[in-house]
Amino acid sequence: MRDAPADDAALPPAPGAEDYLAIDFVNSAVALPGGQFTDLLGTPAGANRWLFDRGLAPADAGVREVCASQLRSLRENLRSLFASRVDGAPALPTALSAVNDALSKAPTAALLHWDERTGPYRATPCPTNEILDRALATLAANAADFLTGPDADRLTRCGSTPCNRYLLRHGRRHWCSTRCGDRARAARAYARRTLKAS
Repeated sequence: MRDAPADDAALPPAPGAEDYLAIDFVNSAVALPGGQFTDLLGTPAGANRWLFDRGLAPADAGVREVCASQLRSLRENLRSLFASRVDGAPALPTALSAVNDALSKAPTAALLHWDERTGPYRATPCPTNEILDRALATLAANAADFLTGPDADRLTRCGSTPCNRYLLRHGRRHWCSTRCGDRARAARAYARRTLKAS
């Protein structure tokens, strides 16, 4: 398993990942051809980089393994909910509980403060020890909004083996990238040639 792909630029966001942080999040673990696997949250440094790149943590947040593990756990629970949605199957109660737990980790209301020079203002506190809780709550809220919104009907898995990414279907497209589409078409062509040859 690698922390991040050497050709990270070769993995463009799946359709819908730019609109929904939750899709980007569940796709942070990618199965690649040849039995390779990339986990962008696989190490504390990788998790910190992923959070920073999405505005969920400062560059120097100091994510530790326990934090990265919590992120990976939420990701797997969200993947379970995405799979349930795509398959039309009941959601696992543990996955729902994990998402609801993450939703409740951060206060949603900005508190009232008073500056001696400028007067009252509202702000949401975010001490360093709450950075991960806020990130988890943000990711869970985005997933909950997505799964209960109209775009959830377009959610699908990439149709190219072994890819495990999710995407929003646009028309007939059911691949997360051109690379996966090319791989699926090549596999179908090979299967047709093999069938004709036998």
